[in-house]
Amino acid sequence: MAINLRRLRHAKGMTQEELAERAGLSARYVGGIERADVSASVTVLGRIAEALEVEATELVRVVPVKARKKAAVEP
Repeated sequence: MAINLRRLRHAKGMTQEELAERAGLSARYVGGIERADVSASVTVLGRIAEALEVEATELVRVVPVKARKKAAVEP
């Protein structure tokens, strides 16, 4: 989920703070999810998906290795 979250957030041109505000979460928590330091509940997953305007399945789908490497390098 961490890689997908970062990739989708960047694709939408959103900062962690903007995403957090839209989802009603703290920016620190969103950052923790992106770093895979913390796990997100199904409820939080839904809130994040809504904020990103994507289906929740997009956050948990398997990402090809090439996309993972690209997401890790992007700012």
